[in-house]
Amino acid sequence: MFPHDVAATARRLAELKIEHRDLDAAIARLPTGPGCDELQLKRMKKRKLKLKDMIAYLENKLIPDLDA
Repeated sequence: MFPHDVAATARRLAELKIEHRDLDAAIARLPTGPGCDELQLKRMKKRKLKLKDMIAYLENKLIPDLDA
């Protein structure tokens, strides 16, 4: 992996972590109960899971390959 690729991947990883944290906070602020918007909540949770998967993928991509 080239140095500019590593920097770009690290930058994207930081952006995704911020978005994931913000989304987590937004989900926590949503009111629960009969008046809450279940569809919006499900979409936000689905987006949060997708972000988590993308974060894990990029973190693994940053780990250098070692020859055994």
